[in-house]
Amino acid sequence: MKFFNKKTIFFTAASVVLSMVSSCDRDYLETSPTDAVSQEGATQSVANLKTIINGMHRNMYYRQNSSQGQNGATGIMMYMEVMGEDLIFPATGPNWYISTLRWQDNANANSGNLFYPYDFYYGQIRTANIVLKATPVVVGDQADKDKLMGEAYAFRAMSYYMLTQIYGKRYVPGGANTQLGVPLRLDDGYDPIPRSTVEENYTSINNDLIKAFTLLNGKSRSDKSHFNANVVKGLMARVALTQGKYAEAATYAKDARAGFALMDNATYKSGFNNYNVSEWIWGYKPLDSTSDYFGNFMGYMSRNYNSSQIRQAPKVVNNLLFNKFAATDVRTQVIDPTGKHLSLFWEEKNGVQVIKDAFKAYTLVPYTSQKFLSVNASGSVDYSVSLGDIPFMRAAEMYLIEAEALARDNKEAQSKIVFNEFEKNRNPSYVGATTTGQAYIDEILNSRRLELWGEGFRFLDLKRLNLPLDRTGTNQVSVVTNNLLTVPAGDKRWTWLIPQGEIDASKGLVKQNDL
Repeated sequence: MKFFNKKTIFFTAASVVLSMVSSCDRDYLETSPTDAVSQEGATQSVANLKTIINGMHRNMYYRQNSSQGQNGATGIMMYMEVMGEDLIFPATGPNWYISTLRWQDNANANSGNLFYPYDFYYGQIRTANIVLKATPVVVGDQADKDKLMGEAYAFRAMSYYMLTQIYGKRYVPGGANTQLGVPLRLDDGYDPIPRSTVEENYTSINNDLIKAFTLLNGKSRSDKSHFNANVVKGLMARVALTQGKYAEAATYAKDARAGFALMDNATYKSGFNNYNVSEWIWGYKPLDSTSDYFGNFMGYMSRNYNSSQIRQAPKVVNNLLFNKFAATDVRTQVIDPTGKHLSLFWEEKNGVQVIKDAFKAYTLVPYTSQKFLSVNASGSVDYSVSLGDIPFMRAAEMYLIEAEALARDNKEAQSKIVFNEFEKNRNPSYVGATTTGQAYIDEILNSRRLELWGEGFRFLDLKRLNLPLDRTGTNQVSVVTNNLLTVPAGDKRWTWLIPQGEIDASKGLVKQNDL
């Protein structure tokens, strides 16, 4: 991996923007602002290192590269959703994410959208490596230092997990997994290095997660935007599920959700915008003072924000998926098969239901979701702002990982105890799973699709499970998809190309994926 040798850390009021992060073809500011310090200066105190970690967390939802579509990891969440079949654009709108939805970016080595996840996650890795090198030698409270290193290890593990899933071929449970993954940089060097194997990537990911858990276990965190032992266990559950280590995945998922009770149905319908909700394990709270408006997650995913993206191309749910669930399931109750959203868009005047003035320009499309609603600083639903907390890990996901892992580990009876508890919460009329074998696993997977809709999992799940993309028979719009309806399982396009800038900068060490 090639890193530009530009060692400056820029401090802002609440976080940092790290210009010495990894990049393959992007240069940085030639002059330093007056509030900049050298890398060496920035890493000489626990307080400064805490600021660096805070900056890494802010990067998870903050606009990058002056592009409103590349808003931290939330932009990558959008990539992973639109490449599936369940999040549907009824129109091209202002064209955000359309080329990704059409599977054009992943096969174009010069695409800025293909480059972005590579650049973003290696930037986080570069910063984590700096923190891991500096923290052991800095003077300060050992508990604080442990938390800094624990968070840095968690960031590095999570970043390599995402990079390997996107740019490496799928992990084959039980296989040697000698297929190429991504370059494994575990120090703060700059010299080019070749790609590691997928197995080597996952070995490093798991080692980092074990270190992160050891350092964070028993320690508190300032709020849900930071890593703690539960979040790390959740990451371990995700990784174990991807590797087919089902017994481990089930155990980690159960541990991760401990203390995070499932929300009630009324809360479920309140807009997914408050990370203080009981089941949120990890999430972010963009502040009004730092809001990016059109670049915020809610600027793309909420039903009510007044932007051309949401007015013209509201986010629609796959009708075939919707029809698999009962009307008594709360998850169907945030999806309107008429698209009118009477409770949100309409009001009564002189005994007649009329659309509110604020929403007259909004396109009304069947099966539009209002799972996500933007709110103002006081927490009230508000079309004029794109604020809203962003979910990165919830107990619901952990229930579903545990249920799937137990079922695949031939522990169906135990799995049904977990799954039935979860489903009963979402659907009070649910009588319990009656299917068995693969049909039961499919029921879990369908629940996962609906539960985690819009949260960045679908492409990764299809790749993990070696399933095809199949948009046929759904409410997809041909002009939006450019008639890209199917991609066979195992097709080379499931593995994104390595950015051409990385190939060029690596002096021949980094090999390209199949073109």
